[in-house]
Amino acid sequence: MNLQQLITFSTVISEGSMTAAAEKLYLTQPAVSQQIRNLEDEMGVNLLDRGSRHAKPTVQGQLLYDYAKRIIALTQQAQVAIQTMGEGVKGSLRIGTLNSIGLQLISPAIGTFMKHNSKISISLHYQDGAEIFKALNQGELDVAILPDVMAEYGREPQGLNSRPLFKDEMWLVASGRDTTVPDDIGIEDLATRPYMRLTERYESFERALKESLDSKGIKLKPAFETNNVGTLKRVIESGLGWGFLPSHAIRKQVRMGRLTAVDIPDVRHSVGVHYYSRSSAETEQAIEVFYRALKQQGIGQ
Repeated sequence: MNLQQLITFSTVISEGSMTAAAEKLYLTQPAVSQQIRNLEDEMGVNLLDRGSRHAKPTVQGQLLYDYAKRIIALTQQAQVAIQTMGEGVKGSLRIGTLNSIGLQLISPAIGTFMKHNSKISISLHYQDGAEIFKALNQGELDVAILPDVMAEYGREPQGLNSRPLFKDEMWLVASGRDTTVPDDIGIEDLATRPYMRLTERYESFERALKESLDSKGIKLKPAFETNNVGTLKRVIESGLGWGFLPSHAIRKQVRMGRLTAVDIPDVRHSVGVHYYSRSSAETEQAIEVFYRALKQQGIGQ
């Protein structure tokens, strides 16, 4: 058993399938399958329930997954500490992002980053994506972590550094306790259950969903809407309806069975999330080291 096998196994569980894990890890699907088989042979047990719709761990697989997450996290923390220690990062760093990305992905990385860089001060701002991008352009922020600004807001990131972090998707989800939830639906079936709407999401997704609904003459009136991902997750988990949520925020709930992902071929949407920065002599080092901290946390791996 080696670290790469644990990373591959954990990614299969968190992404929900070997195909999705292969895409995220830049491997072929057969290579992922072989790593899992080798790990199972070495452990002498089945780690995945092959009969389920998504890649779900067996009891032994869940135990290994829990240990693997801790091992990977400690390895990443060690890498961040070693790579940033002694670099003399100091000053301030102003970061802007969407609420859901900040809570789910950026905040944990900030904790690790600051632990090993005590002379840096960080301010984290949550706003609408277009406003965050505007603030970066006006020099009010040093870093913006946003979905592709050209695709989402029609803005060209001129004069900015742009590096890809990860690919996000919008998933239709319902309560995992509702046994009547179908595996897949057409766009015309979306209105058959109460619709829960997240108002802070990707604009390109909004356009794609509206076009699909308009093409079928469907009027979709939300039964509930909020701009808070956590609130909407809890509402959907309670069984009050279904709705679209960003995949980065709900993979854990889907893996644990608290939410069920419903395939809707008419509205499949993905978007790249990027690390935009405007560096100066004072911030260049902090911007680079924080980017490395994000990568070592597993964001974009």
